[in-house]
Amino acid sequence: MKTCVVVYNPNSGHTLKKNKIHIYKELIEKYGYSVTFIGTEYKGHAKEIVSHIGYVDLVISMGGDGTFNEIVFGNLQRKTRLILAHIPVGTTNDVGVMFGYGKSIEKNIQLCLSGEVKGMDICLINKRPFVYVAGFGKFMTIPYDTPRNLKKKYGHLAYLLGGAKDFLSRTKNYDVTYEVNGEKISGLYSFMLISSANRIAGFNNFYKDIKLDDDTFEVLMCTYTRKIDIIKALGKLITSDAAHVDGLEFYRTSHLKITFKTHPKNAWCVDGEKLEIRTKTYEIKNERNVQILMPKKNISKLFVHQDKES
Repeated sequence: MKTCVVVYNPNSGHTLKKNKIHIYKELIEKYGYSVTFIGTEYKGHAKEIVSHIGYVDLVISMGGDGTFNEIVFGNLQRKTRLILAHIPVGTTNDVGVMFGYGKSIEKNIQLCLSGEVKGMDICLINKRPFVYVAGFGKFMTIPYDTPRNLKKKYGHLAYLLGGAKDFLSRTKNYDVTYEVNGEKISGLYSFMLISSANRIAGFNNFYKDIKLDDDTFEVLMCTYTRKIDIIKALGKLITSDAAHVDGLEFYRTSHLKITFKTHPKNAWCVDGEKLEIRTKTYEIKNERNVQILMPKKNISKLFVHQDKES
């Protein structure tokens, strides 16, 4: 019999109920797995669990995007990497929606375990992985500054309230030099966004034609300093290609280096969590072919390589 460990975050979202874990366990067992559930007890616990467990055939993350981030992080620290999967139970669930999941945990388990294993690119920022997005500057502290109790009570609305508050605050500009695709550019920027996803902050189709296995990620550097111009630019992204929005410098690349003129006081946001690393220089690159079991629903849209060996 195949073996499976489910690492779940008991504090994620509204839908995960401890009294239903036996139902999820029975459902996973129907797919031929001997399964163990382990609940996280503190930040970083999911990473520790995955980095230290013995070999299993599958590790399932059951939580928000941050929980999945920790599980990927722990997997990358292992000598022998494991096949991962993600059942979304968070507030916004950008990764889960991108993969093709809905709101029902039971249905999502079925979609997952009847899915396919794909080799997916994972971005690293100073060797710290992020699954789908890293951001710095205006609006980028909202995900980790918003109190967890408000996220659980109000869901995505909690982020929108935080965004309204941040909109009214002063916009700080950062003196930055970045190197990308053989170019070296310097300037003042209000925010930076690095991602490999078509859904960010609850907005679908944030980028067009995203592939998760093409060894590239997307980079946005915003030169706008006025709040209203930033909002207009973000609004245009919903209907326009990022490469054609004035005030946004857009790149697709596999390597990026960003250097701040002075040490930034704020932290980067990676997959909704605070990046604890604080330095003047950040290097972003890809880690290729991380094995993820996911629903078949969106695979043809998200992957260049359609064979199971990709």
